[in-house]
Amino acid sequence: MDTTLEKLKETAKDKLPKHIGLIIDGNRRWAKKRNLDINFGHLVGYENLKKRLFDFFDAGIHYLSMYILSLENAKKRSPEELWYIYKIMIKAVDTVINESIVKEEKVKFNVIGRLSMLPPKARAKFQELVDFTKNHDQNFINLCIMYDGHEEIVDAVKKIINDGIKIEKINTELIKDYLYTKNFPPLDYIIRTGMDDGARISGFLLWDSSYAEFKFREDLWPDYNKEMIIEDLEEYIRRNRRMGK
Repeated sequence: MDTTLEKLKETAKDKLPKHIGLIIDGNRRWAKKRNLDINFGHLVGYENLKKRLFDFFDAGIHYLSMYILSLENAKKRSPEELWYIYKIMIKAVDTVINESIVKEEKVKFNVIGRLSMLPPKARAKFQELVDFTKNHDQNFINLCIMYDGHEEIVDAVKKIINDGIKIEKINTELIKDYLYTKNFPPLDYIIRTGMDDGARISGFLLWDSSYAEFKFREDLWPDYNKEMIIEDLEEYIRRNRRMGK
């Protein structure tokens, strides 16, 4: 374990966020800046993601949600680029299943979004990942794929109607129970990379982000490193979360 992350975990345990959301942005731009194929940018981004996940775990963060592929982005990508992204995802699942640290750290994966829109091979592979880690209970990861926050709420409303819930029974707690993220606590902190033209979350976990703190970085995702994680966590600790008070 990195000593700086370990120190942060020990000295600020009660002040650290419980649930962090990562909006992973900038793989394509990272590659273009270097005159490389954009697919190589996706590959480098994936390799960086593997490293950063366990940095967050080392810091004592047990819930992570990651915006991997939004519905909107999927519409804009060429079939060739999308298929390359799916291939990386399939490779990633195979890597996770064979990683001993996933078992040691008891990492449970959840995949949320309109998964029916994925190619059958990718969909089956993600189900394999969910099944493989279903009994893990120490660290938790949401992979948001073919995801849109508005559609998540729409799906929840449809399920409530289908279940015949009486109107007087509907409240915020019940709606949460029908969301994709029903087993996750609300977001405490959202970190977005590659944000050089504004500050937005692009439909990421809208219900769960009501009182989240936000950090927007110009750094592109493949450049996001351990030192930046420490900086972001230290900044979160310094903030005064009023939580509507």
